Amino acid sequence: MEIKEIRKLQNGSDVRGIAIEGVTGEAVNFTQDMAMKIAYSFALWLSKKLGKEKLTFAIGRDSRITGEHLAQAAALGLVSRGSKVYQCGIATTPAMFMTTVDDNLKVDGAIMVTASHLPFNRNGLKFFDRDGGLNKEDIAEILETAERVMTDFVPGGQTEEIDFISIYAQGIVEIIRKQTNQVQPLKNSRIIVDAGNGAGGFFADKVLKPLGANTQGSLYLDPDGHFPNHVPNPEDKTAIAHITEAVLKNKADLGIIFDTDVDRAAVIDETGKAINRNGFIAFIAAMLLKDYPGTTIVTDSVTSTGLAEYIKFLGGKHYRFKRGYKNVINEAIRLNEAGIETHLAMETSGHGAIKENYFLDDGAYLVTMVLIRYAQLIKEGKTVSSVLKDLKEPVEAREIRLKIQDSDFKTYGQKVLDAFTVFSKEQPGWSLEEPNFEGVRVNCNPKAGNGWCLLRLSLHDPILPLNIESDETGGCDFIEGKIRGFLKDFPEIK
Repeated sequence: MEIKEIRKLQNGSDVRGIAIEGVTGEAVNFTQDMAMKIAYSFALWLSKKLGKEKLTFAIGRDSRITGEHLAQAAALGLVSRGSKVYQCGIATTPAMFMTTVDDNLKVDGAIMVTASHLPFNRNGLKFFDRDGGLNKEDIAEILETAERVMTDFVPGGQTEEIDFISIYAQGIVEIIRKQTNQVQPLKNSRIIVDAGNGAGGFFADKVLKPLGANTQGSLYLDPDGHFPNHVPNPEDKTAIAHITEAVLKNKADLGIIFDTDVDRAAVIDETGKAINRNGFIAFIAAMLLKDYPGTTIVTDSVTSTGLAEYIKFLGGKHYRFKRGYKNVINEAIRLNEAGIETHLAMETSGHGAIKENYFLDDGAYLVTMVLIRYAQLIKEGKTVSSVLKDLKEPVEAREIRLKIQDSDFKTYGQKVLDAFTVFSKEQPGWSLEEPNFEGVRVNCNPKAGNGWCLLRLSLHDPILPLNIESDETGGCDFIEGKIRGFLKDFPEIK
């Protein structure tokens, strides 16, 4: 694999590639040599940004079987620039950012070796400085440098191993104790953790047990980069089925499930119902709206009408934006800078960032908030399921991924969206959502499907995702039928 292929590894604001051959024989396109050059280029980029030569870094990794070697390669690239590198071993993505603001470390930059929930043969890199996660234009610049850079050696570089995940966990424990004014606010509670053999297993022993919780029955806490039990993904139906079964079997009060690198999460209430997607946003929004009445909540484009109504019911403002966690976070930051108070940026995928937590994409912090609320519920004699009793859920919901077979898929896809805009205006009982920042979102009245639909163009793939929700049985079929009829005029859509 030639180094000129490095730029192809960019995936938005992350780097991702195939690190070992998979069962399908996929060719490796992300090597240790690439990781070394990318890390070296990150050091060059950050040195230029900060205006100083001697830098400090932290490197962590999830449980992937290629993680240790890629982390070593990245460390070599940083050390070659004369940097000091703290090797954190198994860690989480949000913990790596926290190394930049930790009172003792205060590193200049951090790297997390992870490919999130992707298959075991993938791996990648996420980057942080003290301003947060890098943006896609920053990654593009770093990767362009990596393709042409000639690495050299600057004396003075060194590495040091550090158990930062224990420091990070203790910080979570202290937050919960301070907010609840109790040393063991979870005493006599049964809480199940499903880490999916990713990096989140620490949460049971290092967070929940010190707070008094009984975690017996927790699943897949040990890191295993083959992910033998299920995909570590809070959106995955099999993963949710595992944690739900464990909650019910152990008669637990709460279940917690993380993705591989713990920047996403979901929870399961005592009845076995998953609080994810719109429900998880609603849960966190309800807490923040108590502390910050009237605040704006930024979400991605596929959130439900029921969520918007719930946020309004609680006195908040719902701002539906685009898909992509960095898009949602950056828009929340922009709104604050424009004088619009915004405390939560969250996707239905489980990515969520809170203003008071550096707008960091942090699944563990979201769960921390849930635990604080749960401790309050214990005192009130209430259960987790009671929190969302006023959230209206759709009767039906579906997502359809329509393939674009035209070679210029972006142009063809935009042609479809333009035509769908005109089509939607002509349909009785349909009205376009305004304002709308992504694709074409249509509200359908009770006589025309009783719900909504969103047709949008994927950023990177030749796909038109179609989301439909309805408040009546058969409503999704009605709306989809209308759209299928419209698409007959576009033979390249399958």
